[in-house]
Amino acid sequence: MPGSLLWYFLVYILRVPFRYSDNLTTVSMFLNTLTPKFYVALTGTSSLISGLILIFEWWYFRKYGTSFIEQVSVSHLRPLLGGVDNSSPTNSNTSNGDADSNRQSVSECKVWRNPLNLFRGAEYNRYTWVTGREPLTYYDMNLSAQDHQTFFTCDSDHLRPADAIMQKAWRERNPQARISAAHEALELEEYLSPPVLSSSYAIFCSYILLAEEEATTIVEAEKLFKQAVKAGEGCYRRSQQLQHHGAQYEAQHRRDTNVLVYIKRRLAMCSRKLGRTREAVKMMRDLMKEFPLLSMFNIHENLLESLLELQNYADVQAVLAKYDDISLPKSATICYTAALLKARAVSDKFSPEAASRRGLSTAEMNAVEAIHRAVEFNPHVPKYLLEMKSLILPPEHILKRGDSEAIAYAFFHLQHWKRVEGALNLLHCTWEGTFRMIPYPLEKGHLFYPYPICTETADRELLPMFHEVSVYPKKELPFFILFTAGLCSFTAMLALLTHQFPELMGVFAKAFLSTLFAPLNFIMEKVESILPSSLWHQLTRI
Repeated sequence: MPGSLLWYFLVYILRVPFRYSDNLTTVSMFLNTLTPKFYVALTGTSSLISGLILIFEWWYFRKYGTSFIEQVSVSHLRPLLGGVDNSSPTNSNTSNGDADSNRQSVSECKVWRNPLNLFRGAEYNRYTWVTGREPLTYYDMNLSAQDHQTFFTCDSDHLRPADAIMQKAWRERNPQARISAAHEALELEEYLSPPVLSSSYAIFCSYILLAEEEATTIVEAEKLFKQAVKAGEGCYRRSQQLQHHGAQYEAQHRRDTNVLVYIKRRLAMCSRKLGRTREAVKMMRDLMKEFPLLSMFNIHENLLESLLELQNYADVQAVLAKYDDISLPKSATICYTAALLKARAVSDKFSPEAASRRGLSTAEMNAVEAIHRAVEFNPHVPKYLLEMKSLILPPEHILKRGDSEAIAYAFFHLQHWKRVEGALNLLHCTWEGTFRMIPYPLEKGHLFYPYPICTETADRELLPMFHEVSVYPKKELPFFILFTAGLCSFTAMLALLTHQFPELMGVFAKAFLSTLFAPLNFIMEKVESILPSSLWHQLTRI
């Protein structure tokens, strides 16, 4: 029985070419009888149908951010092929995102001081000596000069000669002129008595400028900052006692407070860079406890980086619980550190293949949602963490949600992501899924404000010319929209050409069909030449 079935199957296969040979002439005669009007109607109808499909696909994509054909294929065909669609739920925090956007009223392109900015003399200048490139732009340094004038000066500084020199030094554009002015102010103060010297504004500001710009190593900078602390604390205590005696004394106290906080934070950063991380953490905690209202310095971001270096994840979570609040402004450090902590719980055992088969667990969903939240806030960070783009030295100012903030974050936190096993793998597998949730980020956000349009322009001002500025990853059109658009255009062109040049298009159509059937004719001729004619005759009679 099996042998007879096999014989009938072979006979059927061998009869197909022969039947095709008989019918080929009939098909050719039928095609020759078709008029140009038929081809016009055929191509016109095809163009109309593909155009309707294109319009529907475009409307669906504009409304829902995905292709209808692609969605139907994934929903109905993928399960039949054994796949599982594991699109993580993303609507759980929508209400929180709306409330967050309502509470935020800051300018969308406000430039912030980088809380982890490097030292000009010990780090930026060394980069220039080695590479010959300037890591800081004029715009960035000009913003720093404005910050120095805002935080380190007050209206009464012109009353003393040395203070007036330092007030002018902060406005100087030339680094050597600033350093010379600082030395001049120190020399002038040497003629004063020691009690006045110990609490002179010009003294601790001179030490700050020299530590930032003249010191060539972190050790030298730390020594100068320690000298500045002694003078700064004396000024702070004196102005604290006199702050209620008038507006002038209140301004001086505000200035002395800003300077003292700045010095102590930079001292803590020196300890962190010199490997004394626990000492740096203690200094930052004491500073935040002593001056809890000075959130503009963002000392908690320095603290988070130091705690991550110590791998003290419990304390990191405690800091995030305080500062990752819906009423407080967000940053890449806050969002990506929260994502790192949640990824740490599942990343060591995460496998894309296993997750595709069994679906995501609750902890994995939380980690993926945290990554999506971080990527929505700043979409430029993953390329630096995954080393898809090269890092440069971070600028002194950053634009939140921009490329400058991404560089500043990745420069200091890439090592912490590498230290957590599997964290970068989880990020690599999930970060691009964020853009499916927000197909039009410039018009509508998901958990945050719509992405600011002005970030690219501002980042080009903050970042050096040799760096290629990262722009928001634009969502590509689905394949089926491009396919239907091409099909519609092609068939419409065929319809127009057939209508205008019917005879010529008829010749082209016949030549195309002849070329299309040429391989089949070749195979049939080969089969007829191999098999004997008597066998063909017997097969046709079965």
